[in-house]
Amino acid sequence: MSNRRTLFADVILPVPIHRAFTYRIPFEMNDAVGIGLRVIVPFGKNKLHTAIVVNIHENVPNDYQSKYVEAVLDHSPIITKRQLTFWKWVSQYYMAAIGDVMNAALPANFKLGSETNILLHPEFESGIDGLDERSQEIVEYLESKVSCDLKELSEFLNIQTVQPIVKILIEKRILISKEEIKQRYAAKTSICYQLKDQFQNENNLNIILEELESNTQLSKQFEALMQIIKIAEKENGYFPIQKKMLLEDGISASALATLEKKGVLSVERFQIDRIQLNSGKNIAFKELTEAQSKALKQLEGEMLKHKVSLLHGVTGSGKTEIYVQLIQDQLDQGKQVLFLLPEIALTTQLIQRLSAYFGEKIGVYHSKFNQNERVEIWNKVLQDDPHEFRIILGARSSVFLPFQNLGLIIVDEEHESSFKQYDPAPRYNGRDAAIVLGRMHEAKVLLGTATPSLETYTNAKQGKYGLVSLKERYKGLLMPEVLYADLKRARKLKNMNSHFSNFLLEEMDHVLKKGEQVILFQNRRGYTPLWSCEVCNWTPKCSHCDVSLTYHKSANLLKCHYCGYSTNPVGSCPSCGSNRLNMIGFGTEKIEDELGLIFKDRIIKRLDLDTTRSKNAYEKILNDFDKGLIDVLIGTQMVTKGLDFDNVYLVGILDADMLLNRPDFRAYERSYQLMSQVAGRAGRQGKQGKVIVQTGDPDHWVLQLVGQHDYEQFYENEIIERKNYHYPPYYKLISFTLKHENIHTLDASSEYLAELLKNVFKERIIGPEYPLVHKIRNKFLKTIKLKIEKNAPDLKVKQKIKEIIDNFYTDANHKKVRVVIDVDPL
Repeated sequence: MSNRRTLFADVILPVPIHRAFTYRIPFEMNDAVGIGLRVIVPFGKNKLHTAIVVNIHENVPNDYQSKYVEAVLDHSPIITKRQLTFWKWVSQYYMAAIGDVMNAALPANFKLGSETNILLHPEFESGIDGLDERSQEIVEYLESKVSCDLKELSEFLNIQTVQPIVKILIEKRILISKEEIKQRYAAKTSICYQLKDQFQNENNLNIILEELESNTQLSKQFEALMQIIKIAEKENGYFPIQKKMLLEDGISASALATLEKKGVLSVERFQIDRIQLNSGKNIAFKELTEAQSKALKQLEGEMLKHKVSLLHGVTGSGKTEIYVQLIQDQLDQGKQVLFLLPEIALTTQLIQRLSAYFGEKIGVYHSKFNQNERVEIWNKVLQDDPHEFRIILGARSSVFLPFQNLGLIIVDEEHESSFKQYDPAPRYNGRDAAIVLGRMHEAKVLLGTATPSLETYTNAKQGKYGLVSLKERYKGLLMPEVLYADLKRARKLKNMNSHFSNFLLEEMDHVLKKGEQVILFQNRRGYTPLWSCEVCNWTPKCSHCDVSLTYHKSANLLKCHYCGYSTNPVGSCPSCGSNRLNMIGFGTEKIEDELGLIFKDRIIKRLDLDTTRSKNAYEKILNDFDKGLIDVLIGTQMVTKGLDFDNVYLVGILDADMLLNRPDFRAYERSYQLMSQVAGRAGRQGKQGKVIVQTGDPDHWVLQLVGQHDYEQFYENEIIERKNYHYPPYYKLISFTLKHENIHTLDASSEYLAELLKNVFKERIIGPEYPLVHKIRNKFLKTIKLKIEKNAPDLKVKQKIKEIIDNFYTDANHKKVRVVIDVDPL
């Protein structure tokens, strides 16, 4: 009998530690504890944590006395064995603590620890009659305390393990974690009206309509009900309708309230996101063009021969319609599909398009979504529900979901740097992790883009990946014409109006007069990036970072884009007293301001981080632009992703030189990608668009190839440089960033670590050196880089690095220096 055997459980804890810990399983829990289940265990002084069981055995630990498992939270595993294998790969490859991987993978509501702060759910209404005694005590305590951590709650109840009770109350939406409250903007709810079930019957509906119509005092109620019926006919069903929408249609709030009192309508609060995704009838797939059909057939052949394939299709070629066909094929086989997007917030249009095709089979998973919804999608994916969430649209964190029957992974815009996680650890690349995940599930992986990363295209050219090219736009539409505004010549001839060439302004005026729209691209937000004193060259700097402050006119503040520090602008130079302060450079805010003076009768808006901080701001700007309510849209790289507008004829790139001249070996690659992507927004429906690139060097070879839409030639030119100078895709990079408050301690420690690394890796080590920004949040930084041959044994290299880091920390002088390792940095 297993219940009298002495069993031990190896568990992963959500702390930055590279190993599992062993706990004794009490005899009475022997049959309850299993691999993939959550358990509550003590860790540290008087702290309890939620841990994941990864192994069960009878081996007594030799180096410490094991503590007991306190409680089991699950009846069945929430983590699959395949997931645990994937976690271990992420931990090993990216040199991250397994606890950090667990933190990244699991929704916050799965991780209840002693320091987890909880409070009553905002939507909970008083009523504790149906709760057990312990639960009632918790609710009454929180009504007086507002919030508390689980340790405090445990002491109040005088029980050691309170997590199982709290877990049930969170599931019942009685309690909520403070972490979830902070993220709650993503699950904004709205009051909705819906026709009650009995009135969805045609006979009953006719009776109430006749009653309302016959009474002149109820005319507003009759109009309201008729409007709801019209919406239902359009949506092909009686779905919840937002109160806000009905009020905007001219229906009075009192009429809706009367219909609710009469029992005709029910009122309920729904999550807006779920309504938008799940309502409506699935529409028929678009018929593929001859070029799309040919590409689809080729792709199906390549996917039979290769585990990973690349669809290299120019902007506007209709890659999404090909994705849709492949997704349907997987659904017909009963498979799950993961559709990875670089940034969920920036792909509203794509989500709406796919939802129109697949309806409730679509689930959106994103780190900023409400925790309860993330847990719901997690559980549906784990259960392999045949009706819901068969297709997951998600950002990079979606690779951690518990797929049971994964058939296809699509990585759209695979070149995007947004797939890379920077902070906190694990610093993984969602695209590369998806390829490994696909291999573990024996699923096919499709990478799609108009501008592949050099690494991906090299793999395709060498036959490691399948390759299909789609070189013509949808229905044969011509690629946009690219023209160049020579800024050197324009300034010399005084053909400039502020930061705009007369050539660009004339084209904008011509386009706007025809009722068409314009997109302007400047990859720098704020008003002006630099203030400078004419007399002594003083510039305002961040007090916590080694960067100049950017002026934001709307807030009238100087802000640091690294740590968030802000201060009021000064009227005179604090160094010499002069009031001759110049603003140098320009960001999106300044462009918006100055264009408003040039085109006074036009609606001009910007799309950047500052204007899209609120939950619905991004969607509103895009919807307004799509409806023609905005004439000129100014944006950072946000405007390059996932946008498809019928009426955009002109795109202006305001400062191409800033992109090209960055001190980064990927500068040309990123410049080509960004400019090609933003150029692809022009002329996507019906006629050829136009792109104007403002530059001081119109003959630059990268700009010329952007104009020729010749990615292949760009690749051939750039790959030679990569090979000659030992950069990816021929070499792998591993970056070591050292951080410390004292610059002298940092210098000594970085030299010591570099010496240890050079003893093993010789000339492959570069540095230590200060990065361009060598102080962030009061910590000085120094970097060391390792360039290692692509065919070098990965496990041995990383094992050696681990030994060197362990050796580094044996010296007490370096204990407080933080070393951040980034594998395959971007």
